[in-house]
Amino acid sequence: MDNCGSVYQEVLQGLLQDKLSIDSPGDQGEVNSIPLILSNNTTQTNLPVSSRENRAAVLICIFCGQDGELRVILNRRSMKLSSHPGDVALPGGKMDEGDADDTATALREAMEEIGLEPSLVRVVANLEPFISSNLLRVVPVIAILPRVDDFKPVLNEDEVDAIFDAPLAMFLEEDGRYRCIEKEWGGWKYACHIFDIETEQGNFMVGGLTASILIQAATIIYKRSPSFDQTLRDFSQLQWALSTVK
Repeated sequence: MDNCGSVYQEVLQGLLQDKLSIDSPGDQGEVNSIPLILSNNTTQTNLPVSSRENRAAVLICIFCGQDGELRVILNRRSMKLSSHPGDVALPGGKMDEGDADDTATALREAMEEIGLEPSLVRVVANLEPFISSNLLRVVPVIAILPRVDDFKPVLNEDEVDAIFDAPLAMFLEEDGRYRCIEKEWGGWKYACHIFDIETEQGNFMVGGLTASILIQAATIIYKRSPSFDQTLRDFSQLQWALSTVK
């Protein structure tokens, strides 16, 4: 666990950036003897009902791989779904009336979709919201899974038809797995980043909002920019830019 402990410590240090809204959901204790350094900033909690409309959250669940690398859990949406069937996504969904905050939404959805018990993870931070293609404000919630062997996936087949994991660092690399497609929205061009992944569970394509979220998370955690060009905004960045020009 020394190698993993070192990696997790780097994650925690990387997350303590002013780009993040740090959540403090109570006494987190320790992650395998690594103290969780959290602030008391709870701006994401106790949202008024009016702020819940068109709001969603996803869980970036990170664990330590066999070689000490950071890996993230992903799933493929069921073909039964009316919205984005067959797309690769992070566990998550829209905020329910009973959710206390964005963290609660992400944890509930992960439990419902892949059977990830909230008690198995330690939430460390929330990223700033992204804007999805259907104009939802999506808050990524970053959590660490200290003991991955304790996680026994149970897929909700109505929502998910596959679960796999990928190295987080790959979302910073311009290699044979990466490509970028230029798209257009309302006369404005934007970049759609795509990553092709080969796993024991099959071949998957990570793109769109999920890719953009993981690029941002990896950039903050590893404290370096992607090796590929980001001159052209992605969809979320375009929407935020347009919202300021009104």
